[in-house]
Amino acid sequence: MSSSPSIIKCKAAVAWGAGQPLVIEEVEVSPPQPQEIRIKVVATSLCGSDLAAWESQPIFPRIFGHEAAGFVESVGDGVTEFKEGDHVLTLFSGECKRCRHCTSNKSNMCRALGLERSGVMHSDQKTRFSLRGDPVYHYVGVSSFSEYTVVHSGCAAKVSPNAPLEKICLLSCGVATGLGAAWNVADVSKGSNVAVFGLGTVGLSVVQGAKLRGASQVIGVDINPEKGEKAAKDFGVDVYLDPKDYDEPIHEVIKRMTDGGADYSFECTGDTRATTSALQSCCDGWGLTVTLGVPKAKPEITAHYGLLLTGRTLRGSMFGGWRPKSDIPSLVDKYMNKEIRVDEFVTHDLQFEDINKAFELMKEGKCLRCVLHMPR
Repeated sequence: MSSSPSIIKCKAAVAWGAGQPLVIEEVEVSPPQPQEIRIKVVATSLCGSDLAAWESQPIFPRIFGHEAAGFVESVGDGVTEFKEGDHVLTLFSGECKRCRHCTSNKSNMCRALGLERSGVMHSDQKTRFSLRGDPVYHYVGVSSFSEYTVVHSGCAAKVSPNAPLEKICLLSCGVATGLGAAWNVADVSKGSNVAVFGLGTVGLSVVQGAKLRGASQVIGVDINPEKGEKAAKDFGVDVYLDPKDYDEPIHEVIKRMTDGGADYSFECTGDTRATTSALQSCCDGWGLTVTLGVPKAKPEITAHYGLLLTGRTLRGSMFGGWRPKSDIPSLVDKYMNKEIRVDEFVTHDLQFEDINKAFELMKEGKCLRCVLHMPR
């Protein structure tokens, strides 16, 4: 392995403006700096947060993507836990293992390597991508819509070399987020009633987690009937509700079905109105609502104080409460042992150059996860 990696030229899908089609460009990827690694991306999937950011955020030109798997191409100075060839998952929120949050055992919100919002690297506030001499900005410190990318070593997790990269890339965000919300955040109990608002990848992963915990009834809520049918057929949703089919608020329907309200409800839509509905769907006394979606509009939540006064709890969840580097490899092991399902979330396999088709499929609600395969 070379002690001084050089600049790499490779293909990347560059976003030039909000909502504009991505353009496959030849970019330059700088060598990894101290405590960084450069990754050859093998497979990356499109997440709803990529879509939302592409439609609404102002930082351009930019390379999106954060659900990814690949192998280490080179390492920067000071990196000891990774070596060339290691198989890794990228992490949109890292783990330094030294800050107050990382050492608390109460949080996964690393202060040093948390969600990066400015389009630069954590370490020096610069980019590792350039195009015709100008910087191209990052997305949440990952930018996996590129054949090669550079991440902080705290924002990658080493995984088994036997795990299929084109499947486990989903565990670097969506599937892990939903499972963790059910297991770590809500701690769903056996025999409970669960309502899930939004039946995309995150919501269906909540369904999977609740079912594995022994929930007696899982109610799925979504305005897309195709997702409702798939949720019931392939993921075990017991009752599917489309709010458009009812003349009364959907939370009233759920309360009637569950003798006063669900024990747990989950908002997985990125719409704060659904957060209010989920909270209203819970029972008095102990009802717990977990919100997972990232809203691109109207981030404020509106709810009557009486919902909380009567014993309901509203909790937020980032990455399902998992400590990224410490916990995610164990999810890969669970997948390899057939304890959790991942393959069923992949509805489309596309070549990297078809990335705009993946965006269209997600915009139209016609996919769960599109996995993009990089050129070999």
